[in-house]
Amino acid sequence: MAKYLITFDEGAMDHIPAGELPEAGKAAYAVCQDAADAGVFVFAGGLDPQPPTIVSPDGLVTDGPFPETKEFIGGFMVVEVPTREEALTWATRIAAACRCPQEVRRLGDGAATGSTFR
Repeated sequence: MAKYLITFDEGAMDHIPAGELPEAGKAAYAVCQDAADAGVFVFAGGLDPQPPTIVSPDGLVTDGPFPETKEFIGGFMVVEVPTREEALTWATRIAAACRCPQEVRRLGDGAATGSTFR
């Protein structure tokens, strides 16, 4: 099975009235619980709004934002499913719950390192 990263951009939920945010949060939590019950949930979370910190190969630490960075991830869920189509099904459910589009990307399988670090 492959792991898929399902994400939405920071600010993607800004169109939701403040009074409806708890409802959207409960709906998103319910989808994550359903994924856990189905045995495909790996991890999910939201990111605090903040500029990124970049650590270069020589150890130099630089705080962003940077002009080439146009969007930041606002939240994500990782699922482990047998097909891309199933990942898209979960993304559709999260999109409905969060009321915003979701990006779906397959994660590498760790073959280059000989391990998935489990």
